[in-house]
Amino acid sequence: MSCYNSHKMKLIAGNASKELAAKIAGKLGLELVDCQVNTFSDGEIAVTINETIRGCDVFVIQSTNSPVNNNLMELLILIDALKRASVGTVAAVIPYYGYARQDRKAKARDPITAKLVANLITAAGADRVLTMDLHAGQIQGYFDIPVDHLLGGKILADYFSKKLSIDDLVVVSPDLGSVTRSRKFANNISKEVPIAIIDKRRPKPNVSEVMNIIGEVKGKNVILLDDMIDTAGTIVNAANALKKFGAKDVYACCTHGVLSGPAIERIESSEIKELIVLDTIELPEEKKIDKIKVMSVAGVFADAINRIYTCDSVSKLF
Repeated sequence: MSCYNSHKMKLIAGNASKELAAKIAGKLGLELVDCQVNTFSDGEIAVTINETIRGCDVFVIQSTNSPVNNNLMELLILIDALKRASVGTVAAVIPYYGYARQDRKAKARDPITAKLVANLITAAGADRVLTMDLHAGQIQGYFDIPVDHLLGGKILADYFSKKLSIDDLVVVSPDLGSVTRSRKFANNISKEVPIAIIDKRRPKPNVSEVMNIIGEVKGKNVILLDDMIDTAGTIVNAANALKKFGAKDVYACCTHGVLSGPAIERIESSEIKELIVLDTIELPEEKKIDKIKVMSVAGVFADAINRIYTCDSVSKLF
């Protein structure tokens, strides 16, 4: 990106992230590029950019959530259109990186789709990537271009530090793999907040069973933390188990509210008192229930975009 502001900064939004892109643009004092992303009658994606962007540093804001393949193709085609319009640089701003769970070969003949997506974004012409809370941190290494990895935990921690007393609070990791994230999150609330860990097994995809809880939760307010909630089976089973183990109120939070399939019904009927999600994925009206509160990542992304544009350090944000 331009270190001397010799190029103009421009923001462009894909259909998956129009609301978030508008908020980011507002915080940066910019207007979004006049662009339409439509489809032909056979489903092919058509991009029309209605203003000159030659020589600009352009940030394309597009999450690759459901419909994942459509939104990914939109992102790739937008990047290609920008490169062919002779922009200076293109940064792919992907608040939610789809296919991140396919980051390794879990069994024979599995694809590593997270790496394939990285190759596609690079081949399309992106100069760098800005994303938040990758499901697997090593995905940063799948790219041969710079990746700035933002963290949503601080936004969530700030919310709970103002809402709950730390005296009877425990942060709960939903599995062994999330212990480091949970410890960091607890420290963001207060160094005095302990953590507990749920020991579970997963007999098949999107199904989990709680076996035991490591740590003390009886009589405590607990916060379940995860990077994403998809069908909500894991988080709901964990919340119900925590209540059985004597927890007082159960709160849950995540960066990415995928909330597919039976997620909303499960959350509605669960022991979860309140679920906090960030707006990396736009929540449609039919999924807006009283238990779910949405907080915005627009401020963090706006700061990061400005720092990238002015060649300042992004890591200082955390």
